[in-house]
Amino acid sequence: MPTRPFGVGPGRRVHGSMEGMAMASGATAREAADAGWVQQHRPLLDAAGIAAVSAISAAAGLGEIWDVLSVLPEPVSPWWGVVIAMPAIVCVALKRRYPRTGLAVTTVLAVTALFTVGGIGTLVALLDLLWTVTLGASPGGRRRILAGCAAATAAVFALTVAVTGELRIAVLIGLQLGALLGADYWWATAVAQANELAELHRREAREVVRLAERDRDAALQRERDGMARELHDLVAGHVSAMAIRAEAALSNGRDPVADGAALRAVRDSSLEAHEALRSMIRVLRAGGGELVVPPRLDRVPGYIDEARRAGLEVSFAGTPAAPVPVAVEQLATSVVQESLANCVRHAAGGRVAIEIGLDDETLVVRVDSRDGRPLERPELPGNGSGLVMLGERVRALGGRFDAGPVGAGWSVRASLPVDA
Repeated sequence: MPTRPFGVGPGRRVHGSMEGMAMASGATAREAADAGWVQQHRPLLDAAGIAAVSAISAAAGLGEIWDVLSVLPEPVSPWWGVVIAMPAIVCVALKRRYPRTGLAVTTVLAVTALFTVGGIGTLVALLDLLWTVTLGASPGGRRRILAGCAAATAAVFALTVAVTGELRIAVLIGLQLGALLGADYWWATAVAQANELAELHRREAREVVRLAERDRDAALQRERDGMARELHDLVAGHVSAMAIRAEAALSNGRDPVADGAALRAVRDSSLEAHEALRSMIRVLRAGGGELVVPPRLDRVPGYIDEARRAGLEVSFAGTPAAPVPVAVEQLATSVVQESLANCVRHAAGGRVAIEIGLDDETLVVRVDSRDGRPLERPELPGNGSGLVMLGERVRALGGRFDAGPVGAGWSVRASLPVDA
C-alpha cells in the first residue's frame, strides 16, 4: 500500500490554500493602505517631484533652451531658475487649500522665468496647478479657464515677437505653449467629465433604488390592504354572527329547540369561516389558487333571515331580474352583508329597509336603518374599517359609495356601474 509523505495530503493542501488566501488578502490591504497614504500626501509628493525635476534640469543646462527669449543683458546661472521655481513649488504643496491663488502666482512666475532665467520647474508647476484647478471647476469655470489659456498663449506670442522680433520663433513658442496648456486642459476636463458622469450614474442608481423601494412598499401595502379586505369579507361576518347567536342562547332561558338552532347556526358559521381561512392560507402559502368564491345576490335572503333571527325587522323587495356582471353582483352582496352586520351590532332591534335595483345602467344598493340600540353583550366594537374598505372597492369599480347618518337613522348607499 503506497504511503503518503508526512504533512502532505488534502488537509495540508486546504491549509496551504487558506494561507495563500490570507497572504493575498494581506497584500491587498497593504496596497490599499499605501494608495491611501499616497493620496493623502499627494501635494507634497508632487512638490518634491517638481523640485527634483527643476534641479536636474538646472544641472543639465536644460533651462537654456529658451535663452533666446531672455531680456537680461548677460547670461545667468541656470540655478536661478530653481530659485524662481521655489515659490511655485510651495504653491503646488498648498494646492488643495489655495488652488486658484497658487495658479495665479505660478503663472506670473512662469512668464517671468520664461523671459529671464529660463528653467523648467515653474512650467511644470504651472501645468500641475492648471490641471488641479480645471479638475475642480464647474463646466462654466472650465470654459473660462480655456479662454484664459488661449489668452495666455496669445500674450506670450505677442511678447515673444516684441522681444525677439522673429515671427518664426514666436510661432514656435506659441505652438509649444498652446500644445502644453491645451493637452493639460483637455486631460483635466476629460477626468472631470468622467467624474461627473460617474456621479450622475450614482445619483440615477440611488433614484432607481429609491423608486424600487417605494414601489415595493406600495406593493406590500396593496397586498396588506387586499388581505385585510378578504379577511374581513370572509371571516368577520361569520365570527360576529357566532358571538351574537351564542350570547342569545346564553341570555335566554333554557329552550332545547332554540338552543339547538343557535348551536347549529354557530356550527354553520364556524365551518364557513374555517373553509374561508383554509382557502386564504392555501393561496398565501402556495402563491396561487382561488379564494372561496364571494357570495352573490342569491345569498341576500339568507343574510336577511339571519338578521331577523338576531332581532332586526328587515324589509326587502327582492333583487333585480336583469343579470349584472359577477364582480358588481359580489360587491353589492358584500355591501348588504356588511350593512346588516353593522345594524345587528349597532342598531339591535331596529328596522332595516333594503333596496337593490337597476337605475340607468347602474346597480343601486341602499340599506337604511332606524331605531334600535347598540348591543351590550357581546361587546363588538367597530372601527369603521369595514365601511372604509367597502368604499375603496366600490370606487375601484368606478362607482360611488356613501355611508352616514340620515335623520334619526343610518344609511348606506352604493352605486355600481354594470359595465365595470
